Amino acid sequence: MTRLLSAEVGRPSAAALEKMGLVTVGDLLRHYPREYPRRGQLTSLADLVEKEVVTVVARVASVKSRPLRDGNKRLVTAVVTDGLADLDLTFFTANAWQAASRVKQLSVGTHALFAGKVGSYRGRRQLVSPEVEELPQDLSADELAERADAIVPVYRATEKFSSLRVTKAVATVLGPLTEEDLPDPVPREVLARLGMVTALQALRGIHAPASDAQLAAARRRLRFEEAFVLQVALARRRAALAGLPASPYLPRPEGALSLFDAALPFTLTAGQRSIGEAIAGDLARTSPMNRLLQGEVGSGKTLVALRAMLQVVDAGAQAALLAPTEVLAVQHHTSLTAALGPLADTRRSDTSPGPAHGVKVTLLTGALPRAARVQALLDITTGRAGIVVGTHALLQESVDYFDLGMVVIDEQHRFGVEQRDALRARSGLPPHVLVMTATPIPRTVAMTVFGDLEVSTLRELPVGRSPIATHRVPEQWSRWVGRVWQRVREEVRAGRQAYVVTGRIGELPGDPPRAATGKPIAGTPRWWARSAVLGHEEVKPPEVGDDERRPPLAVVDVADELAEHPAMEGVVLGLLHGRMTSEDKDAVMSAFARGEVDVLVATTVVEVGVDVPNATVMVVMDADRFGISQLHQLRGRIGRGEHPGTCFLVSGTEDDAAVHRLQAVEESSDGFVLATTDLETRSEGDVLGASQSGRTSSLRLLSVVKHEAVIETARAEASALVAGDPDLGVHPVLRAELAALDEEREAYLARG
Repeated sequence: MTRLLSAEVGRPSAAALEKMGLVTVGDLLRHYPREYPRRGQLTSLADLVEKEVVTVVARVASVKSRPLRDGNKRLVTAVVTDGLADLDLTFFTANAWQAASRVKQLSVGTHALFAGKVGSYRGRRQLVSPEVEELPQDLSADELAERADAIVPVYRATEKFSSLRVTKAVATVLGPLTEEDLPDPVPREVLARLGMVTALQALRGIHAPASDAQLAAARRRLRFEEAFVLQVALARRRAALAGLPASPYLPRPEGALSLFDAALPFTLTAGQRSIGEAIAGDLARTSPMNRLLQGEVGSGKTLVALRAMLQVVDAGAQAALLAPTEVLAVQHHTSLTAALGPLADTRRSDTSPGPAHGVKVTLLTGALPRAARVQALLDITTGRAGIVVGTHALLQESVDYFDLGMVVIDEQHRFGVEQRDALRARSGLPPHVLVMTATPIPRTVAMTVFGDLEVSTLRELPVGRSPIATHRVPEQWSRWVGRVWQRVREEVRAGRQAYVVTGRIGELPGDPPRAATGKPIAGTPRWWARSAVLGHEEVKPPEVGDDERRPPLAVVDVADELAEHPAMEGVVLGLLHGRMTSEDKDAVMSAFARGEVDVLVATTVVEVGVDVPNATVMVVMDADRFGISQLHQLRGRIGRGEHPGTCFLVSGTEDDAAVHRLQAVEESSDGFVLATTDLETRSEGDVLGASQSGRTSSLRLLSVVKHEAVIETARAEASALVAGDPDLGVHPVLRAELAALDEEREAYLARG
């Protein structure tokens, strides 16, 4: 409902509600209570925490009034008790009449609800000018027990507009509404089939429940509505995509794909075979494929994608692989070329794109030298390039594809719908799309966030992957940190290699020193680098609060310190970060891949796609500053060869939540288990993109972690409805609800 609140609750209340982000009647009605304690279970006076906004039930023990020096103003003070603890109340009144009225309201023995922000004065907890809601005083013992058991909705509120005032505003708006006033986006037949209450019944049950059963029914209905509206949006997008035309690409018995398979030195896993068959079937259809391929780190997703791209190339079309970073694009170009072996023929003919002339893999990034870029664009335009690998440079209008038949997007979470659609626009007919992610996605998220895609999951790891042991290393334990570097040294002496990863580049030569805030400073203390990295000196950091937490370790500082570390004597160190030139990045990565660099000190540019089988150690500095899935991704860079890997998570934090995350990574190597754990530690807004967009999540009751059954039911109902009414002509209320989703939300829903 779009009516402004000012017309319903008055301008003063509407102004206060607007500061809470509540502008319309609909906003207020969707501002659900955050908890539902029984009146007898409201915050205990003994448990009050300063600065919290609370609602308490208590009895007035004493009250008095005294004049203030400022004219006729008077101060009314009272002491209330819940039988276990006391609380002071303070009211400033404008005159003696107001003071007398307040004293009468707070007569000794009065039971009431008091709501306000907890403060303190002379060591005692107090509420200043709290909201007061009197309770009936002449109740029997049974009636008092019943009142004590009543449900009291408690809302997110502010100091100046308490939960009690929100309750009154909601009652003012909700009270006079009828079923006709509140159009329902969920069709009546769906409600009847699922045994759910109407929208009005649900709102009354969520805001003023008379019983637990009424509250449960309201929550069930409103939770389903949130899932249903999202799933209808996704179902419509699936239907729209399925209705588009696409070129079919049938497998060729004697094509590049069959030659590639025949030359493979290993056997495909069962998952790679079955998913490959499904993708091959998708590519042979006359409607575009839209599939998400997810799998564990090292599960062989790129091989599955390469086989699909070869099927397209066999038919004379092109395939493009879009990578999020230049380092990853270069890695893909190198690995695809190596995997093709003799098939990677750079002599491919302009007019004969068949496998007999090989498959040309072309790299296109923004950092290519001009001559190389011109040649790459020419190869793409003429069709000489069968497979094009690149970064966002592939999206530019200057890139004119000969016949783009398939798009592969790696690390899907780093791209939005705009990038995918931009690549679609490069082709005459919509290309087939395969998106990949090595960050495992729980089923509920796949249905909610990537609901317009068919989801395939690779769970098996290819034969030959070695186990990885993970250890959490407290930064404060200098001997443990020192042992980490000794362990790195031992692996290097054994002929193997290591990564050291930090989250920040830091100051480079010529840069002005900068503080954590980004503001230039005269000098930057480096106690943290020496304490965390060297590990052989007892250096205690200064005591700082959360707001003054030291900046994360910088890769340039860590590299400098390691160069001086006794354990690194004779060890060849390499440095890699995003501010290096393309040529320097390539040179460092190539040297590391050839074994000429023993230890690569890098930022998270090595998080995905980097494949050096000889690397067996991963050291992550400030590991608590990384997410669970990101740590799992980093860990996946090692153990890719015949030797087992060891991952060290170095962290100085003692925060319980951060330690819990690190322990989860330490105890499990199952990416799907860790993805669920990661999801449970994040808000729904983070999961659904609200934190990136700066907006509040549209989901208030639905949890993509906990409510899989609800999402499944909503998906089935939405798919059936859209199949029978694609344009929602029979369901105008639902169509209007979808129209209310702004462009940003629609783009997010479609970002698969």
